[in-house]
Amino acid sequence: MIDPVLENRDFRRHALVLPLLAALLLLLAVLSLGIGPVSIAPGKVVDLLIHGAGDTPGDEAAAVIVRHLRPPRLLLAILVGASLGMCGAVMQGFFQNPMADPYIIGVSSGAALGATIALAFGVDLWFFGVHSVSIFAFSGALAVTLLVYAVARRGGRVPTTLLLLTGVAVGSLAAAATSLVMISGKTDLHRILFWLLGSFSSRRWEHVNMLWPWVLLGVGTLQFFARDLNVLLQGEENAQFLGVDVERVKRILLVVTALLTAAAVSVSGIIGFVGLIVPHVMRLLVGPDHRRLLPASLLGGAILMVAADMLARTLMAPAEVPVGVITALVGCPFFLYLLSRRRDVAL
Repeated sequence: MIDPVLENRDFRRHALVLPLLAALLLLLAVLSLGIGPVSIAPGKVVDLLIHGAGDTPGDEAAAVIVRHLRPPRLLLAILVGASLGMCGAVMQGFFQNPMADPYIIGVSSGAALGATIALAFGVDLWFFGVHSVSIFAFSGALAVTLLVYAVARRGGRVPTTLLLLTGVAVGSLAAAATSLVMISGKTDLHRILFWLLGSFSSRRWEHVNMLWPWVLLGVGTLQFFARDLNVLLQGEENAQFLGVDVERVKRILLVVTALLTAAAVSVSGIIGFVGLIVPHVMRLLVGPDHRRLLPASLLGGAILMVAADMLARTLMAPAEVPVGVITALVGCPFFLYLLSRRRDVAL
């Protein structure tokens, strides 16, 4: 029997995590807006955001930087990090494996193939303010997801093991096709590699407008199914007995997660370890209940991405390091440390 005192104490502790994460994200956002070739103090950033330009010399230029030039990059980092963090938590629950991440069914490989085709063959067009690279990446990610789902489906059901194996196989095929396109294209490989490693450089409001509707729809849908995801952790047969339409819930979770991940990757490139590390850490802070875990992973992913983007801009300034390199350099050792401390992790 669970001690009610201990249970109440855990609930209060978990309830404090989300406001603290939100406060940390707000602090990092202010710092991020002040970092760049023109450095602006945090207090000045807040003043410019609230009141706009004053009479002090240089205020007008600083206001343009803080209110117009840097916010798209910051908002994209928040949206992409939140998407990958939340999708990682869903995938780990879906496959009941803490090693799962949003890219596990080949979404990233499909996006990489689409973006590489656009870059390698010089498809340099804009559609409704969105560049062709993002559109090709999104299309590639969706194409691979649909192929994986179609191949893994058996009699109206999608076995998770078969889905995972199909995702690995199709993802490997897409990666091989990406390599083939890279060596046969007509552009230098630097642009392709920089995109593949992930970056928010030169992103505009159009990219934010492309992503935020998907994030709003995806986050709301995934949070709505948080209870069903909790029940699925008890096994598909038990979930069916408890009244959950298992196949319907699995289809919805898979489709929404794939769409959300594809939208995020299409504007940022492939940024690893966010969807792997963040849910694992948040699970230690708030427990396994997805009603708390999903919003915590959303905030945690945004925090990690904003911090990584700040490091990417400052580590080798004035040059910029791809954000995916930062998340890998920070994430891999940290995750290995967590694994060494957690002897009871079931792989």
